[in-house]
Amino acid sequence: MSKRDYYEILGVSRTVTEVELKSSFRKLAMQHHPDKNPGDKQAELKFKEINEAYQILSDGQKRAAYDRYGHQAFENGGGGGGGPADMSDFMSDIFESFFGEGRGRGGPRGANSRERGADLRYNLEIGLEEAYSGKNETIRVPTSVTCEVCSGTGAKAGSKSRQCPTCGGHGRVRASQGFFSVERTCPTCNGRGEIIDDPCTGCQGAGRVTRERTLSVNIPAGVEDGTRIRLAGEGEAGLRGGPAGDLYIFLSIKPHAIFQRDGADLFCRVPIGLTSAALGGEIEVPTLNGEKARVKIPEGTQTGKQFRLKAKGMSVLRSREMGDLYIQVLVETPQKLTPRQRELLMEFERESSGATHPETAGFFGRVKDFLGGLGGSA
Repeated sequence: MSKRDYYEILGVSRTVTEVELKSSFRKLAMQHHPDKNPGDKQAELKFKEINEAYQILSDGQKRAAYDRYGHQAFENGGGGGGGPADMSDFMSDIFESFFGEGRGRGGPRGANSRERGADLRYNLEIGLEEAYSGKNETIRVPTSVTCEVCSGTGAKAGSKSRQCPTCGGHGRVRASQGFFSVERTCPTCNGRGEIIDDPCTGCQGAGRVTRERTLSVNIPAGVEDGTRIRLAGEGEAGLRGGPAGDLYIFLSIKPHAIFQRDGADLFCRVPIGLTSAALGGEIEVPTLNGEKARVKIPEGTQTGKQFRLKAKGMSVLRSREMGDLYIQVLVETPQKLTPRQRELLMEFERESSGATHPETAGFFGRVKDFLGGLGGSA
């Protein structure tokens, strides 16, 4: 039976780039891996076929020969798939790229096995006024810092670490599984590549200790809920003198008693009296900068009417622009009337007409027409 075209096996065109070729191979290799398909002989054969195709096409010279002569270029010992050792190294590289465990096989890790510290998260809640104007906030963060006693080496002063006998200083051990092998973290040294016989008394060999640090965080004006601020190098200290991670400040904004925010705009509901709505007037409303703004209420204002105050809203992040403030009035119905107030309102009602309450008159006029239409059709 003739062999399938290598490009067809990997599902790519003959003009495929190295990046596209590797991406397609990874996807197919994961899909047909024997560990994911135990007992499936077809999957195992497919997996071998995918590996063979990738070994040829990922090599520039072999790919050129294949493009010119096809499978004949590798018959009679022409340089097709490698032997068991080649396949072992090849699959090790693939699994390192899949699972991110690879450290390379270029030599012992030892003193060069520095690891970057972990990133940290700090949740900070601020008020809307602080988000409007910005501020400098002081926070206290418990974190791991480099041990001052051993300078991060983990070894007691005057002593040294020695190479791990299990992994030979690589930090990785290789285990065979069928026709390929997989590298894993060394269980003896936990990937360090070295063993400390006389650990530092300050950090018990860890190379870092836990401390609480005080940091100053600059919160710019205009930040929104969920804004993330990165403080480079302020995370956990790295292992064995490695670089520190970063600290990420996640901001949340507390609900405000008066204002609701929508992006750079602010909204405020203001109750006004019945007489103010009917006769018109002027009201004062607060703004986030601590000042007051005057809003003119026209005669006959209804509930829900909005008034826009330009550039009285929120600051816009990293900009000189400002949002707007929208005032929505709510006409309040009088309650707990005195006898005299009741008398005056009843007198007003007697003097009222459709012109006084156009919305009411219009609605009930439409109701009358609707009911009249139903009666006629019946």
